[in-house]
Amino acid sequence: MSAGIISRHFVLAAGGTGGHMIPAHALAEELIDRGHKVSLISDARGANIPCLFDGAEIHIMPAGRVSGGPVGWFRAARNIWTGRSMARRLYRGDRPAAVVGFGGYPALPALLGAHSMGIPTLVHEQNAVLGRVNRLVARKVDAIATAYPNVERLKRQYGRKVHLVGNPVREQVLALRSEPFPLLTEDGIFRVLVTGGSQGATILSTVVPEGLSMLPQEFRRRLQVTQQCRAEDIERVRAQYAQFGIPAELATYLPDLPARLAWSHLFIGRAGASTIAELTAAGRPAILIPLPIATDDHQTANAREMAREGGARMIPQSQFTPSELAAQMQHLGLDPMALANAAAHARAIGRPDASRDLADLVERIGRTPAADPLTVGQIRTESVPNGAFA
Repeated sequence: MSAGIISRHFVLAAGGTGGHMIPAHALAEELIDRGHKVSLISDARGANIPCLFDGAEIHIMPAGRVSGGPVGWFRAARNIWTGRSMARRLYRGDRPAAVVGFGGYPALPALLGAHSMGIPTLVHEQNAVLGRVNRLVARKVDAIATAYPNVERLKRQYGRKVHLVGNPVREQVLALRSEPFPLLTEDGIFRVLVTGGSQGATILSTVVPEGLSMLPQEFRRRLQVTQQCRAEDIERVRAQYAQFGIPAELATYLPDLPARLAWSHLFIGRAGASTIAELTAAGRPAILIPLPIATDDHQTANAREMAREGGARMIPQSQFTPSELAAQMQHLGLDPMALANAAAHARAIGRPDASRDLADLVERIGRTPAADPLTVGQIRTESVPNGAFA
């Protein structure tokens, strides 16, 4: 425990997807390392993600997803109210110093319960568009932590409580920042990592093998591909790579993703918040294909900074064809210096201190009244860059 830090209880509330759970887990590790107690509120999906939140109490509460017309709205309202009551009982038993929401519907009743009891609250937004739950509670919370300097759907009136901290990543990924980009010679092995979430892997499994097959033969011979595929796609993709003579390792799940990222020269995949945070923390160039059906098109917004700064090439899914992929691969893969420069640009926009800065903010919120000045990465309204608030 750091000198002068008094042990406190913090509750983290997150929806059950990796995009919400991974940064919450990273913050939990940082707070536990500082000597604090951490509890998690999530749904059944979040509680069952392996290797997360060891040493933390886990509480499953109704999610209260708002959808499905009047019947769905009534069911959601009932679940939110039930979750709020459960959260209040939990807080009365062991009152937290603060409750931190990471988005997702399970976070909503946890934050509402805390607000009703006068417990300090804050939210962390991983994406470049403020999520629905965070928009619902933005007026009530004491602070809003962001991963990007420009966040769409974030009202200017909240500027004084907005703090740029970045998106916390796993320690295994953060450790890659101190390692050099893998050496690539003109005739050396070119390692490609391809991943996509449950909604995104099929198009990658369709386009990537065919696109790589269109590369010049001398380039194809240098490739080494590791690719995540859906179970229903994996044998077809394996046969394609074998037909094209491209060495490939395929799996439905990659538990050692940080190790794979360590030796990769290029990433191809979606533009989820955690993906962008890990690529920029490690300093790995990418070809990003934002998921077009993502809520508020937030993956396109996520990818803009990395693409603008030269760390990635962004291809809209409507333009993600084998020929376009082959063209982009040749731009990067046939020029080792261009690839190394892209890696450096990706690394330059990484925010490796996100876990520390977010933990500092959480400790401040949990110790001082909301009216006290907060200094961690704070963005004052008068100095907000253009586009930061919608």
